This record gives sequence, C-alpha cells and structure tokens, in this order.
Amino acid sequence: MSTTPTFNLLRYFSTLSFIFIALASGLVGAYFENTTIRNAVLVALTLLFIFQLLVVRRAQGILEQQSAALEEANRELDHRVQLRTRELQAEVVERRNTEARLDHLAHHDPLTGLPNRLMFLENLKHSIALAARGDRHLAVLFIDLDRFKEVNDTLGHAVGDELLIAVTHRLAGHLRTSDTLARLGGDEFVCVLEDIKDASEAGRVADKLIGLLSQPFSILEHELFVSASIGICLYAADGDDVDTLVRNADTAMYQAKANGRGCSYFYSPEMTAYARERNRLEGLLRRAIETDELAVHYQLKVAPDGRPTGAEALLRWHSAELGSVAPVRFIPLAEETGIIVPLGEWILRQVCRQMVAWRAAGLRVPKVSVNLSVKQIERIDIVALVESALAETGLEPAALELEITESAIMNIEDALTILENLHRLGVHLAIDDFGTGYSSLSYLKKLPVHTLKIDRAFVVGIGSNAGDEAIIDTIMSLARSLGLTTVAEGVDSQQQLDYLKAIGCDEIQGYYFGKPQPADEFLARWQSRAAPA
Repeated sequence: MSTTPTFNLLRYFSTLSFIFIALASGLVGAYFENTTIRNAVLVALTLLFIFQLLVVRRAQGILEQQSAALEEANRELDHRVQLRTRELQAEVVERRNTEARLDHLAHHDPLTGLPNRLMFLENLKHSIALAARGDRHLAVLFIDLDRFKEVNDTLGHAVGDELLIAVTHRLAGHLRTSDTLARLGGDEFVCVLEDIKDASEAGRVADKLIGLLSQPFSILEHELFVSASIGICLYAADGDDVDTLVRNADTAMYQAKANGRGCSYFYSPEMTAYARERNRLEGLLRRAIETDELAVHYQLKVAPDGRPTGAEALLRWHSAELGSVAPVRFIPLAEETGIIVPLGEWILRQVCRQMVAWRAAGLRVPKVSVNLSVKQIERIDIVALVESALAETGLEPAALELEITESAIMNIEDALTILENLHRLGVHLAIDDFGTGYSSLSYLKKLPVHTLKIDRAFVVGIGSNAGDEAIIDTIMSLARSLGLTTVAEGVDSQQQLDYLKAIGCDEIQGYYFGKPQPADEFLARWQSRAAPA
C-alpha cells in the first residue's frame, strides 16, 4: 500500500518567516528612527522567530513520527492481508482436496482402490445406456474367490488383505481399459465387459481370469493357491437393468460353485428358481435347531462275528415344510454357508448326553463316532468345545470318537497340533474316508489317531474291481504296521462282509447290519445283537 509524503512544516515556516522578517525589517527601519529602538525591535523579532522555529521543528518531529507510525501500520496491514489471503487460498485448496478425498472414499474400495459397489452401479447404469443407444452387447462377470475365508481364518486378515490386493493387480492387468473392475466387498469382485461381440467372448475372458487366479500367489512368505468361480450375465439377453444383471450374474456364480468351483457359468432362467429354493432351504435349516426338527440317528458298527462294537452318529432333518430332507441335500449347503458349525456343536452335545443316558439305563455302548467338519476345526476352538461337552455331561472321553476326513487333515495348516490336543483329552480319533486323500506315510505316522476308516467307494468294488480290493489290502497292511484299527463303511452284502472278515478288518458298518436309526430303535437293535445266542 503506498503512503502520502509527509508535509514539511519546517520548510513552509522558514519561507514565510523569511518573507515576514524581510518585510518587518523594512517597516521597522522606516518606522523607528532611533537606532537603539530599531535594533531592540529586530532582536525581539529574531528571538520570536527562533522560538517559533523551535516550536515548528517540534511539531515537524511529531508529524514525522506519526507519519512513520502510519506507514508502519500500513505495512503491517498489508502483511496481514497477504497472510490471510494465502491462508484463505490454502483453506480453499484443502477444502477442495478434502472434498476430492471424500468423493474418492465414497466411490472406491479403501483396500484395493477399485470402484466400490456405489460407483460400479453408476458405471453399469451408464454402460447400459450406451449399449442401448448403440445396439451393442455387454457382459457382467461376478467373480468370487473360492474358500477365501479359510485364508483369513488360518493365516490372518493381514495375509487375506494382501491376497485381495494381489488378486486386484492380477485381474486389472489383464483387462481392457474400457472394462470396469470393481470390488463389491469381501472376496467378491465384478467386471463389466463393454462392447463384446458375443457370449463366447465373455466366456473366453472368464476362463482367462480363472486361469490367472489359479496361479500361485506369494504373500508375506506364504505361497497361496486360490481359485475363482465366475457367473456370467449378458445384456440384454439376461436382463436390461442394473439390478437384474447383477442379481443374475450372482446366481450364475453360485451355480459355478455348485458345479465344483474354479469354473465359470452362464446365467439361465432356471437358475433363479434354483437360487430361490437354495435360499429357502438355507433359511429353514438355520431355524431347524430352534424348531426341534433335527435328530441324531445312530448306525451300528459290528465286529466281523456280528457283535455290536459301537455306532456312528448321523444327522437327520425332518422339516415341517419340506418333510424328510436327504443329508446329501442339506449337508453340503450347511458346509458352504457355515451352518455346519452350530449344527456340529449341537450333534456333539446331543451324542454326549445320549451316551450318558444309555449308561444310566444300563446300556454300555463302548464308543460312538461323531464327524467333525473342516469349518468346525477352522472357525472355532474345537478342543475347547469337546472338553466343554465332556465336562457338561460327565461322559468319559474314551467313549467318544471323532472322525476327521483325510482331506481335511491335509488342508488344515495346524491339524497335527489340533489332533494332539484332542488326543490329550482322551478321546479316540479316526481318519474318515481314508484312501481318497493324498496324505503321505511320513505325515500319517505322526498323527495321534487310533483308526483308519476305509471309504465305501472302495468297499463297493469288492468282488468286481480288483483295484479296489488291492487298495483295501494296502490300507489294512498300513494300519497293522502303524498299530491302528480299521473300520469298513458302506458294507451292503454278504460278499463284502466275507472279504473283509478274511483280511482281518476290525469293524464293519453298513446297511447290511442296519440303517441309521433314532436312539430308541437303535437301543432295541443293540440289545438284540448284544444278547447271547
């Protein structure tokens, strides 16, 4: 800000005084003839001039001080105005940056940086509008990682998050810039393929992505193998709006999972009915425990001579709406949805209570087997659960046998530790479906198990398939060398029984000796077989 020059009072006064003194001297000289008086008047005028000069100089100094102060105040004001202007500019920039960050967070996944559900739906709506105007095709690919939750449960969420980021980079690196890749949440991704030629092109892209994800990931010193199931929905054949396309692609994805995972599947109208039925079945199954629709049935196990030796506990469901529901229909659904965890706990406690009740009634069933699911072992402290069930009912641990499939043991990272802790409780441990997995002998001999259970897939081949018989013989030899007992399941004929007796199988289980029965009917069968002939 500019300042006005200070008024020079001293210069102005000096000029006027000089003129005044000159005039006064002339007048004094003309008026006073006496030299002495004239000189005295001049001296007085001179003194008056000097006095006024001092006063003016003082006034000039005050004016200069005020002027300097005013200039300083102006400079300070200019400085403050400049500082505030810069602050306001910075605030405007920060506000704009904050708004941009909030907008990005509102429309992007914070972990992967991909568009989130909100932005994806907006983009898909825009893509549909473009396709409709140009009479072009587009495809929606619903991508779900198979068994991703197992990574989180076994290795932790830090590894799971890094895996999601790596999956994002791998997918994004092999899609066109015109394609939209988004993360809807969890392990679900979705991709919009714009301007495709036909359905086969969408299928080829889906297969390429499945192949990419099947390759190993190196995450935080872990080598991880995952697969993906992809559902494919086409515009406008399978839907012409956002909700319909996404819903149908999701339905097709579940069909891909039902077909064995690690594959892609195109949507068809029949799937909608299947998905609705599946959702209905899941809802009914979740309520089955509360509505008392579940029951534990027991299938007899016998020695080769026919003496009863124990039983296997099997879950049965009689729905008020659906009637009797086959295990093959609801057990896989329970495994997939995680309902198997509360179901498994319910079965375990029911069996322990039933065993104690039988003992109180004078019936001593030496041992009852209960199946453990992979989900139970991964998601809960199974050792604490078994210990709690035994303590709650007072059942001796040796009366309880836990069956774990061979594949589950091989796929659970700390399976050996879990089995050792269960073994310390005193319960018996059996490897179910033995021979169908890929366990090594060196690993098998470390496991604290008591029994190998021969899968019925081999038993049905007795008498007709020499390969199945050779496998059974090998399992028997292996069990003997490790000091383990054997149980053959799925025995349905006398021929199968004779063969197993001949090779020394310890226990037999199958429809040949009876179907799974409710507790009271099983009790009668047990008593009839246990009674001396």
